[in-house]
Amino acid sequence: MATDYDAPRKNEEDISEDSIQELQTRRSDKSSGVVDEDETEAAEGFELPGADLSGEELSVRVLPRQADEFTCSSCFLVHHRSQLAGEKNGQPICTECAA
Repeated sequence: MATDYDAPRKNEEDISEDSIQELQTRRSDKSSGVVDEDETEAAEGFELPGADLSGEELSVRVLPRQADEFTCSSCFLVHHRSQLAGEKNGQPICTECAA
């Protein structure tokens, strides 16, 4: 069955079924949209810029740039040679930065 997305979502029967009292109770019930959230619990998971990270240890193994990789001179990311778009001023540029 085809769906007409341009058709109004409520037909006349649905509109007439909504009584004035029902609409007024929906409007007066303002607490239904309120979310109880503790601000301190929400803020505990965020790291602020400039925070002291001297006690943190690196948990990811970092490999040096491989022979078939290059560092883009625009975005400074290491890419595979298949993403080399060319050179700009003698420096390699990736396909994303060249676009």
